[in-house]
Amino acid sequence: MDLKEKVSLVLGQRSPKDVRELVLDNSRAVDGRIEGITEEFCNLETLSLINVRLTTLEDMPKLDKLKKLELCDNRISGGLEVLAERLKNLKYLYLSGNKVKDISTLEPLKNLPQLKSLDLFNCEVTNLTDYRESIFKLLPNLTYLDGFDIDNCEGSDSDGEVDGAEDDDKGRRVCRVR
Repeated sequence: MDLKEKVSLVLGQRSPKDVRELVLDNSRAVDGRIEGITEEFCNLETLSLINVRLTTLEDMPKLDKLKKLELCDNRISGGLEVLAERLKNLKYLYLSGNKVKDISTLEPLKNLPQLKSLDLFNCEVTNLTDYRESIFKLLPNLTYLDGFDIDNCEGSDSDGEVDGAEDDDKGRRVCRVR
């Protein structure tokens, strides 16, 4: 089923403005493009496009309330400036399993001031020397990269908590080494 058909099916009788979460995983992007998602989805907070064969993000609509975008297991290699232009309130971005090769490809994400979690697992960029340090330097507001904070403490599912971390006697977060 192509992306446009899946949007229609998932919507049913609802209006796009009533949708807060849209999961379109495993559908098919025609010509690698986003179809069927428009600015009418003005209250959308979560969009999942996992494994839909996307190669470009240029048709991503402006979605002011979108906080979480899942783009795992696609064929995206660049064009992230579209996200910075159209998804100003994005907090969580999942790009694992894409074709991101260079740190420079991620530069546009500097323009997402709310971005706190970025997942690049299984992208070629993760093989670069000093990958983690480079990303945290590029994106100083980032809290988690590939599920771990700058001190390599694993993030938990609940916001603001970190597994394997505790406060020291001065109130700073420290990792427990096991």
